Amino acid sequence: MASFQAIRYENSVMTLIDQRKIPLEKTYFECKTLEDVVFAIKDMIVRGAPAIGATAGFGMVIGAAGNKAIGLEQLIEKMPEIKKTLDDARPTAVNLAWATHRMLETLSTFSGADVDALIEHLEKEAIAIFEEDAGFCKAIGVHGNTLIEEGDVILTHCNTGALATVAYGTALGVIREAHFTGKNISVYADETRPRLQGAKLTAWELVEEGIPATLIVDSVAATLIRDGKIDRIIVGADRIASNGDAANKIGTFMLSVVAKAYGVPFYVAAPTSTIDYDMVSGDAIEIEERDAEEVTMIGGVRIAPEGIKVYNPAFDVTPAENITAIITERGVVLPPFDENLLKIKP
Repeated sequence: MASFQAIRYENSVMTLIDQRKIPLEKTYFECKTLEDVVFAIKDMIVRGAPAIGATAGFGMVIGAAGNKAIGLEQLIEKMPEIKKTLDDARPTAVNLAWATHRMLETLSTFSGADVDALIEHLEKEAIAIFEEDAGFCKAIGVHGNTLIEEGDVILTHCNTGALATVAYGTALGVIREAHFTGKNISVYADETRPRLQGAKLTAWELVEEGIPATLIVDSVAATLIRDGKIDRIIVGADRIASNGDAANKIGTFMLSVVAKAYGVPFYVAAPTSTIDYDMVSGDAIEIEERDAEEVTMIGGVRIAPEGIKVYNPAFDVTPAENITAIITERGVVLPPFDENLLKIKP
């Protein structure tokens, strides 16, 4: 497992590593209210689809605890409102709504007589989501490692490690597993503009784990692929449609196009909770657009002129035909994805 824990929960308080501060410092942000949890998700104190899902699960508990005074019946009636507040924090990652829906569904099995019993009931489900994600990521790493060969050079984009999940990582979990099983791999990590999750977070995790790695600006990746210096590409996903189209951090689609042109395997690693079986294709995925200052400023310093227009989508969609395989906790899924993803549906 990773040498750190990004999400901790105890007594209706969730403590998160503040990912805005890494790699310069490792500080923590406490979520004591529902508003704290929403802020943490919106402001990317926590990010990565599985981590957002686990955070939202605990957010439902914290939201319930903050409304103890209204009584049991009214609190149960209020839970859908708490769910919607969390769901609205970020729209693209399906794990968020998946987790809050699961938390809401667990109310149907509640048989207690008071608010404290309800909160305890919700806590058990949130902890189950958290612990399942840890197990899922380890399984993704094991399955994905079957695709990795001795001495492979792997390119990855954005951050998909223990900061983006609860323990091991998805795409970075595969990389961890290959490293720890002695395959002598090395990694190229895209910086991942505009928020630099690759430079700040992935690079930090790789250094922490002692995995041989090189940081590159996003625009270098195509040259490395063309020159035969990349053996395979592994990325994560925030939402996968039932046909295999995958939404991930902006820049992923571009990598898939170049990989396809040069015959480099392109893998998506994600738990089955990231698969939206109700979504027919990636055309229906809502793409979050973020603040212009993420592009016009770096580290609080303006790098672009005042008045310039900015288009800043946080994600793009890689079509299924560009994906070699999807790695899940239930195994490696090959095309045709519209048929084979159904075979692993929970």
